[in-house]
Amino acid sequence: MRSSFKNAALVTLGVILGTGVTMQYSVLAHKPVDGMPIEGLHELAHAYSTIKADYVEPVPDRKLLTQAISGMVGALDPHSAYLDRKAYRELREGTEGKFVGLGIEINQSDEGYIRIVTPIEDAPAARAGIRAGDLITHVDGAAVKGMDLDEAIRRMRGEPHTKVVLTVLRKDAPAPLSFTIVRDEIVQKSVKGKIVAPGYAWVRVSQFQEPTVDDLANKLAALAREEPNLKGIVLDLRNDPGGLLQGAIGVAAAFLPKNAEIVSTNGQLEDSKAKFYGSPEYYLLSRGNDPLEKVPDLFKTIPMVVLVNTGSASASEIVAGALQDHKRAAIVGTQTFGKGSVQTIRPLAGDTAVKLTTARYYTPSGRSIQARGIVPDIHVDETADGDGLNALRMREADLQHHLKNDTSRTPEDTTNHDDIEEQMRILAAGRSRKPLDFGSTDDFQLTQALHHLQGLPVQLSKRAVPPAPLAQQSH
Repeated sequence: MRSSFKNAALVTLGVILGTGVTMQYSVLAHKPVDGMPIEGLHELAHAYSTIKADYVEPVPDRKLLTQAISGMVGALDPHSAYLDRKAYRELREGTEGKFVGLGIEINQSDEGYIRIVTPIEDAPAARAGIRAGDLITHVDGAAVKGMDLDEAIRRMRGEPHTKVVLTVLRKDAPAPLSFTIVRDEIVQKSVKGKIVAPGYAWVRVSQFQEPTVDDLANKLAALAREEPNLKGIVLDLRNDPGGLLQGAIGVAAAFLPKNAEIVSTNGQLEDSKAKFYGSPEYYLLSRGNDPLEKVPDLFKTIPMVVLVNTGSASASEIVAGALQDHKRAAIVGTQTFGKGSVQTIRPLAGDTAVKLTTARYYTPSGRSIQARGIVPDIHVDETADGDGLNALRMREADLQHHLKNDTSRTPEDTTNHDDIEEQMRILAAGRSRKPLDFGSTDDFQLTQALHHLQGLPVQLSKRAVPPAPLAQQSH
């Protein structure tokens, strides 16, 4: 599998197209399939000819065919999709950590609006006041309900230093809000860190990109120089939607013994049954020096906490799961999103492609991440008063047609959106609360993580928490 791994470029969907998902461009052969179902193809052809003949106005052939493909692929699960030329091009450009736009990660809401998954830190949207969970209803006055998502994205994109007006619904606002945002080049800084207490470091990875492993190595080396007597470290993966698989492997490898197993995959294709280890051939994107060689050895042994929440998905769940299974770190926070599937890019004719779910991810002990996520060792809410809006965020198990977990013996955990009284209490409490600034002195979960490292009492969640899943060694 190692040679085929080297021949695959693993990428993430662009930051304005949707939630972060870990994917790969595949150069592997397709699995042979039996003959096409002739009766079904006749039915499809009949529907096609009926639309062409009877629909109220003419429909271009290309539109019918691409929508047929899109519907066929999109109905499989929430992460499989047809990519037209524009989406395919943006996908291939999406890992450089640099683009012109607003700096938002989005998906389509059940109501037909555009949901803000995460505003990118220090980007135009975040500076303007856009928050995770906001619903975009209008772009420059045009209603997005009923609008094709690609068209909405086209309207939000544009030239640097031009303006766009977003109208959003916010759960704690009595009326729609209007934001004028100036488009700009977004240079994502995926790694930041600092000494947050004498002897203790905090490092945040906001997304896994091409430079992430290099940036992490440089940051860890700098922190060790700044604080020679490090006693512990907090790795912050909250609201990290995922990204490059190599980035996840390299980040986990920085804290684990060399060649430790990081993650495995399993699917129909023989080549999808693979294990990935913490060695350079699995996390280097190109030939060259191993950036982790500059990381001091102490980071493989000092006490460690990993912070996660419902916004931690995909590649960030791979890292948390590996560190948890190897008993390298205590996982603190709330249960993660549960996005544990592999999407492979299969090129089609005409410079288009399909993004197809081809495998599930498993932690080193054999636990499936899919629709379950990583259950923290220590459950800590977002604030001392509760988990705030994080408690209302959707998870993978809430999505229609989601792929099931195939190893957990416990029921899939869904977000409780039915308790209206509890929702109103959470929203009311959030009206007077300023947006959480990760890494600040007001960061309650970070404070509790430091308390754990320092041997001090930790304020645990008051809510009922799910049991840890039973690990299975085979899959």
